[in-house]
Amino acid sequence: MRPDARAWFQSRTTSATSLAEIDLDALLRAKRRGGHRVSVVLPARNEEASVGRLVADLRERWMVRLPLIDELLVVDSDSTDATAAVARAAGADVVATTEVLADHGTRPGKGEALWKSLAATTGDLVVFLDSDLIGDVAHYVPGLLGPLLADPQVSYVKGCYTRPLEVDGHVQPAGGGRVTELTARPLLNALWPELAGFVQPLGGEYAGRRSVLEQVPFVSAYGVEVGLLIDLLRLGGLSSLAQVDLGVRRHTSQSQEALGAMAGEVVSTVLARAECGRPGHQPLTASGLLTQFRHDGTGFVPRSRAVAVDERPPMATVAEYRVLRAG
Repeated sequence: MRPDARAWFQSRTTSATSLAEIDLDALLRAKRRGGHRVSVVLPARNEEASVGRLVADLRERWMVRLPLIDELLVVDSDSTDATAAVARAAGADVVATTEVLADHGTRPGKGEALWKSLAATTGDLVVFLDSDLIGDVAHYVPGLLGPLLADPQVSYVKGCYTRPLEVDGHVQPAGGGRVTELTARPLLNALWPELAGFVQPLGGEYAGRRSVLEQVPFVSAYGVEVGLLIDLLRLGGLSSLAQVDLGVRRHTSQSQEALGAMAGEVVSTVLARAECGRPGHQPLTASGLLTQFRHDGTGFVPRSRAVAVDERPPMATVAEYRVLRAG
């Protein structure tokens, strides 16, 4: 690890692996002293099995017992199950991606939900959590808010954690995050070595100041996390970024084929941002297609899918958003 990445890791990595590590009263005082408004966003697609419990817990702990959250929003991305109804019944505000900035249309993917959530929320601090989280994650929200409330120079905080891997009913204490380890980390270390200190560059739990989130583009699909990390590095420098150890993260595991598609989108996002570093050279580009193979018992059958970068512009450049903010 380069000296600058090592120094960043040592100075900008904090721990909040349980509520016992967090001074909640101090956190609330800091929120009030700064006049902050906190929005928590859960992007969701067909997550009826997990989103209700997660919403109910967040609402009870951080809106009813301790007023740390001001808005709790589930952004429904074309769910075909009861995700929206379950989330609403549990106490969240719910919007569909098709309902927000409707004149701009809608696109598939998690990043689209995150981008549109900026137009559907009002907090100056925005916390993003995946909606398929399993187990006790009550400390995630205060843990992610801590660095933002403690240091005005910090504008973006990534959660990091160990990730158990469940395969065929057997649970390994670590081994999750395969796209991170096999794709994202090698690329980031090669192209942006100053980001080598990030434990979970693709993790879905992070928080940021609206003032910076609205200044960068959002990749519409699974490249959104790595795209944000690179773009926010360019916007504010390494010192504006931080990470917090949240302990353990449990969620449903994806198939190898699905992980391959995610990796393809990550590669396309990284290459779209990578430059050769020499005058006159253009940014690297990907083909936009990923071909995978299945064996049908007779032979291999290729199947190609699009993994090209499809991204939304910085929200601050959208006229309707500026009108909403002015209002």
